[in-house]
Amino acid sequence: MKKNGFAGIFLFLLVLQILICNYFHVTPYVMLSILPVMVLCIPARISTPVTMIIAFAAGLTVDMLSEGVAGINTLALVPVAFLRLNIVSLVFGEDLLARKEDFSVRKNGIGKVSLALILVQALFLLIYIWADGAGTRPFWFNAARFGASLSAGYVVSLLLIDVLAPDTRK
Repeated sequence: MKKNGFAGIFLFLLVLQILICNYFHVTPYVMLSILPVMVLCIPARISTPVTMIIAFAAGLTVDMLSEGVAGINTLALVPVAFLRLNIVSLVFGEDLLARKEDFSVRKNGIGKVSLALILVQALFLLIYIWADGAGTRPFWFNAARFGASLSAGYVVSLLLIDVLAPDTRK
């Protein structure tokens, strides 16, 4: 995908995330975030430090423009950016990174892409729910929130993955 094309899609989805945070409140058990999949799909040619800066800026933007606790999305998203290439290497293989190729569902299969989505969503949610609860919510509530949020986030991420990581092969 062209560099400018990804940046435009990323910014559009960032606005969508802000709208989700402000207007999507079905239940206290579901915290829907597309930020982890957005960071996962940043092109492989982008270095980890730059990806962490992008994640910091995206998280801070969502924090400042939504009703959430200031810094909570940033706190949860930067580790996802830090571990992004490790997750890609673990799930898709090191040869993908060596060639600076991006992954897609068509090239790598739904199983591997699903595993990567679940890993980034789980990492993000573990940190987010831990920071949001700050020791004041019972374990059962946090566990239920984690499970419901992981399920919802996975489904929405799966719907967005073809937009963020299209197959570049002809």
